[in-house]
Amino acid sequence: MGIEFRDLDKKSINDSDTDYSDESREIDDFGGMETDNSEEDETSNLEETENATIKTNSDLDESDGEEDEVVKAIKAEKSKPRDHPPTINCEDFIVDISFSPSKNLIALANIMGDVLLYEYKNDENKLLNTLELHVKACRDVEFNEEGDIIYTAGKDKAVIATDVETGKLKCCYENAHEEPVYKLLCLGNNKFVTGDDGGTVKLWDLRKADPFLSIKIGDEHVSDMITNESEKYLVCAGGDGVLTSIDLKGSKIYTTSEDYDSELTCMGLFRSDTKLLVGSSKGKLYLFNWKEFGLHSDEYVGQKHSLQCMVPVTQNIVVTSGEDGILRATHMFPQRQLGIVGQHSLPVECLDISHDGQFIASCSHENDVKFWNISYFETIDSLIDVNHKQNKKKDMSNNLPSSSVKNASDFFSGLV
Repeated sequence: MGIEFRDLDKKSINDSDTDYSDESREIDDFGGMETDNSEEDETSNLEETENATIKTNSDLDESDGEEDEVVKAIKAEKSKPRDHPPTINCEDFIVDISFSPSKNLIALANIMGDVLLYEYKNDENKLLNTLELHVKACRDVEFNEEGDIIYTAGKDKAVIATDVETGKLKCCYENAHEEPVYKLLCLGNNKFVTGDDGGTVKLWDLRKADPFLSIKIGDEHVSDMITNESEKYLVCAGGDGVLTSIDLKGSKIYTTSEDYDSELTCMGLFRSDTKLLVGSSKGKLYLFNWKEFGLHSDEYVGQKHSLQCMVPVTQNIVVTSGEDGILRATHMFPQRQLGIVGQHSLPVECLDISHDGQFIASCSHENDVKFWNISYFETIDSLIDVNHKQNKKKDMSNNLPSSSVKNASDFFSGLV
């Protein structure tokens, strides 16, 4: 088996002191990507797709009968203005991004250890501040619930809290972990949790000098962490393919799942936090009932490539992306592939959704951050019938309004 994609993004890439901007364009040399064509071919295919002569929506409608309400809604939304902020192009590799929960601000964490704070608008993006925080790669950046503090975690083992308005440090834990910190999650009441490369999870209170909980959950890195509104259980996805839940109030491990055959890379909550969706480095999606983390209730064979990140956009719709650089939307209840939200020519590292739900931002190995207007999803979600049987042929003919790719068959080309 080749080197796993997640390890390269935040471990092997961060281990290098060289400029990644050139190396990212040779991704096939070290990414272990199982593709039939080179990255140049994939980019060319996307361009050819936009100009290709394909079977039109009207042709499909004539052959397959009356189109359903979802297809009609997609067509109607395409005719509406779909403004979004311009792309942010950076000099250094962007490891993580985070939207402010209260303002039109987005924070970009890069491989040099800095955080770039932008104000975004439809006509332009303005760089407000450059925070030089870590001496090595900044692996995670998160706003607190109020949006006035930025938390960052780095390969230098430090965890830092910074005031958004002034840019001054509020707190710095220089040696927060014995291993480089991989993931950070903000909780309420000045609390946050961190996970490192060695499988250790720590719970912190900004008002205290030391963590008040430290648990070893495995030997591999903690790739993602999530909790619900009650913050009773913390669920951790591991590079070892194990899902571990921690009882935060009881300060102990709650459950450990069965071993999965690949790294568990990303997670999202749906259906009023009753359903947990977990993505993997083999492109599979596992659905768990909340509090039943030992074994999944459903399994979906997703795309061919590694899933790197996901973001829930409604109670039923998720957008995923990863190794192939394409952002795909899927309705989970019932499961129905919706189409392409957007696309990069190189792998996507991270996704996030704005505070008002209007935009998704994605960062890729091209050192860019793109914005996608996804306000149409609420309309589409409300029209999907739970008992509706998907007609894939029709869905293939209707791509989503935020994407410039005109042939939605590209969406299905990356699926198993």
